[in-house]
Amino acid sequence: MSQNTPNARSFALGYYAGNRKTGSVSVIRRENGQTRLDPLAVDAETGLAAELKPIFVGLTEDRRVILLDPKSKQIRLAAGFTADAFPAHIYSDPNSDRDWFMNDGDKETGNDRLNCGDQGSSVTVVEKTASAQAKFLKTVCVGRGHHQAAFTYPSAQAPKVPHRAYISSLKDGTLTAIGNDPNDAATYLKAIATINLCETDKEQGMAEPAVPNNAFPHGLAYSPLTGKLYNLNNGYGNVAVIDPASNRIEARFPFKGHSNLFMTPGGRYIIGRGADRKSDPNHVIARLTVLDVTDNRIVDTLELPDIYISKYYFNPEGSKLYLTTSSSGSPEQQANIKADALLVLDLTALPKLKLTRELRLGTSSGSLAFLQAGGSTALVFSSHGEGGAVAVIDGARDEQIETLAVPGGMSHSRVWIL
Repeated sequence: MSQNTPNARSFALGYYAGNRKTGSVSVIRRENGQTRLDPLAVDAETGLAAELKPIFVGLTEDRRVILLDPKSKQIRLAAGFTADAFPAHIYSDPNSDRDWFMNDGDKETGNDRLNCGDQGSSVTVVEKTASAQAKFLKTVCVGRGHHQAAFTYPSAQAPKVPHRAYISSLKDGTLTAIGNDPNDAATYLKAIATINLCETDKEQGMAEPAVPNNAFPHGLAYSPLTGKLYNLNNGYGNVAVIDPASNRIEARFPFKGHSNLFMTPGGRYIIGRGADRKSDPNHVIARLTVLDVTDNRIVDTLELPDIYISKYYFNPEGSKLYLTTSSSGSPEQQANIKADALLVLDLTALPKLKLTRELRLGTSSGSLAFLQAGGSTALVFSSHGEGGAVAVIDGARDEQIETLAVPGGMSHSRVWIL
């Protein structure tokens, strides 16, 4: 791809496309109205076992590939992308230059056998992940299964909250508290507590809290307004409220019908995401629920027919919520579902949920990225691995203005600002 687009805003994007086994990375540049796609060289597969494959960390300033050897923990900078490098899910600490890479463990046991043996899976912490100074810090063992992360920190409303990372483990039904303050050598990047989410009255034949259990945590968020951590237990249909200072569960309240939750900017409202596949045999119905953390009260609900919500993104200003979609349900339901929709909600209308735009982008989005200019979002980029495209959306009007051609035919994709 090389095209001339007069008077277009300049940008540089990283783009990953893969099929869960192999992938590739490209750089998309626009300068002086000229757009170029520069695919990076693809190096041969390593042929290594899954736990030994290099972790794809990111790209340096001069567009070299940053790879982490999971065994030696050495970081290597390469001109090309190793075909079977592992693109781990990343959570970025909002108060530092550290990124946390999730390792869900093997499919059979949920264990990271390389680092944790049969005692759980892990997270890996790397700092300065978008530079030649990228540095491995530590791999920390946590519970088994799929992970989510949230970071706690002191605020004006909650000044005594410690800097910590919390990792949920779906298979075990636990949260792991990890020290996240470099000035506290005794706890920094060390697992300091395991919170057992088990509720024996919801388990069959269980007299004492045990691990593993059926809490199935998937939805973890911190509110600087209340200084509390909120964890959605999918298996129990409730939210556990946790005090980061003591790591104790202070309260639980029902929140059924949701498979994930996320905190809005400012920390006052939780938005729960769910899907109803049972009430209508021909239509999946997406559900969004707003909960006010000041009193743990549900204040609004929005149902969207023929929508299955996949991922969520807030624009940098915190004024809009973008929801990507995908396919789910029975064959009859999938025949009607809008799996290529991108939904935009106006967060200034909270506590009411106000849907302002539904874009149809052709195929499901892999990820979104936001380009800021002058303190506001100028462009939104949506990656589409199957369609071989990156959709360019005007950040003010939320209208698609352009499509950039990229390597296609891949089930997974990721786009990010360079």
